[in-house]
Order: sequence, then structure tokens, then C-alpha cells
Amino acid sequence: MATSTSTGKTGGSSSSRDGSAKTMVADQITQSIQSTSNLLHLMLQSSPSQAELMKLPKTLFAKTPTIKNTELVLEQLPQVISALDAHMENGLQSVPQLKTVMQLLSNMENCQLKTLSRAQATQQISVPNLVDQSWVAAFSPSGDPR
Repeated sequence: MATSTSTGKTGGSSSSRDGSAKTMVADQITQSIQSTSNLLHLMLQSSPSQAELMKLPKTLFAKTPTIKNTELVLEQLPQVISALDAHMENGLQSVPQLKTVMQLLSNMENCQLKTLSRAQATQQISVPNLVDQSWVAAFSPSGDPR
């Protein structure tokens, strides 16, 4: 069984343990496959249902790529978790800034609504005056709108 040694850097001992654990898991998987294969060969020699037993090594062999892919995923998992943790931490640090931006946007929206409301009120006041003045001018005996 292969083992790793510590690099002496900060966090080196944890990567050494990760490497040792990975090596140990890979060795155990290899031993399990070898033991299963040996057991199947013994059973083939002594069993009357050899046709069914012949399928087992093929099935086990077909699962080898899946086992290797699982090993690759397990190797990458610590980096993925670390990156996700850092991303979440950055997101949490941005929350106060996002609250400030939301407040500014809300204030801008309120100012725009007030301005729009005033413009509509001014327009409603000035439109009747224009109508009244034109009506007065049309029916004034001198034609003077005064």
C-alpha cells in the first residue's frame, strides 16, 4: 500500500491525508475486485450453474469505468466544496452592499413617481384653463380672450 508524506506547507498534512485515504480506498477496491474474481473462478470450477456465474465477471468488468469515474469525482470533491464555500462567503459579504443598492433604487423609483405625479397634476390643471380660454374667446363679442 502506498502512502504520502506531508509537504510541510500549511494544509499539506490534510492533502497528505487525502492522498493516503484515496490510495487506501483505491487499494481496497482493487483487492475487492481481485477477491471477487478469485471467488468466481472457484465457484465456476465447483458449481453446476456455470452459465450464470460466467455473466458475473463480465458485469463486474463492465462496472470498472464507473468505479474509476467515482474515484475521479471523489478526488475533485474537496476542491469543489472549497470553491463553493468561498463563493458563498463572497455572496454573504455582498449582502449589505445589495441592501444599499436596493434602497437607492427604491428612492429613485419614489422620486420618479413623485415627479410623474406632479407632472400629471400640472397637466390636469392647465388643460381646463386652455379650454376655458378658447371657449371664452370664441363666444366673446369682441373676439378678445380677456
